Amino acid sequence: MGRTRVASAIGLAMLMALSTIGAPATAQEAAADPKQPSFENPHMHLWGTSDLSSCWTHFDGNDSSGSANDGYGERTFSEGQQVQIDFSCRMQDNLKEDMYLNSNGTTLMEFVVNIDSMDCSDNQECTNMTVILMQGNLEIAQKVWPVEQVNSANDIKLEWELPVESVTERWNRSSEEPHFNFKYSAPGWSTLDCVFFFDCPGYFRFYYSGNSNNTVEVNFPVINMTEPVVGEEDEGGLIGGVSDSLPGFGLMAGVGSLALAAVAASRLSREE
Repeated sequence: MGRTRVASAIGLAMLMALSTIGAPATAQEAAADPKQPSFENPHMHLWGTSDLSSCWTHFDGNDSSGSANDGYGERTFSEGQQVQIDFSCRMQDNLKEDMYLNSNGTTLMEFVVNIDSMDCSDNQECTNMTVILMQGNLEIAQKVWPVEQVNSANDIKLEWELPVESVTERWNRSSEEPHFNFKYSAPGWSTLDCVFFFDCPGYFRFYYSGNSNNTVEVNFPVINMTEPVVGEEDEGGLIGGVSDSLPGFGLMAGVGSLALAAVAASRLSREE
């Protein structure tokens, strides 16, 4: 009877220990994937179609597959039409591992637009150039540039430095991927504002990372961390003196302790 209990305990311990092997393997796969963020690979790149109908992001600056050959997406608006856009750029693939940011760091964002529209008056519908950073479905922060600052029909760089706060230190995989929403609305040119007999269309152009003149990317202050930060009450790992800094190591040590306890209990039961 005692031998049966010992064998069962050891078998359970081995099964649980083997189940932890996949955790480090997954972390290694994520680190090896150039489309995934890591301490060595913290730059998110933006790509998209020529008509701005689709925009996506990942962390591989060498993979522009499917992105516009000209390096930008653009929408044109006929004379008198409102120059208006509202689109998002989402990660092409979900995060394979949680992304952790340096709590003392800053996320650096660089975008470039080229907009041709009229200025705004008090009686006109307008939305200033707005960039919104999302964490999954949660809005984290937004940055606004006035219409008059960006609608010169020239390339305008939008630079945004966002200090990392507690809410953005951790981005959970498969539910809290970072993505961006871009909004703009201003009146288009009317006939009275144009040269006689010439059409005056407005347009909104958004540059992607693959363009030849401007830097377009997001630099996250990524840190290496495959396990959540250990709190004071958990200090020392699953058992005294064992650290959880290596994925699965603390769990394997804990499982081993459970197996030893089961063996000891079996011996005591047999001696009684």
